[in-house]
Amino acid sequence: MLKEKAGETAGKIWVALNGTEGLTAKQIKKATKLIDKDLFLGLGWLLREEKIKTTEVEGELFVILA
Repeated sequence: MLKEKAGETAGKIWVALNGTEGLTAKQIKKATKLIDKDLFLGLGWLLREEKIKTTEVEGELFVILA
């Protein structure tokens, strides 16, 4: 059940990032309407699959597609 949710959430995040030069975690959260725990679940999935790269910009998490 949780694995399915992680995959679905990762898909929402990927769609939000597609066609951008990257977004902050706040921007992704707003675009996907995800709560924090689900956002980070999806980000973890995408990181594990090496689909995204993350960095910290001015103290904020910044995510781009790999």
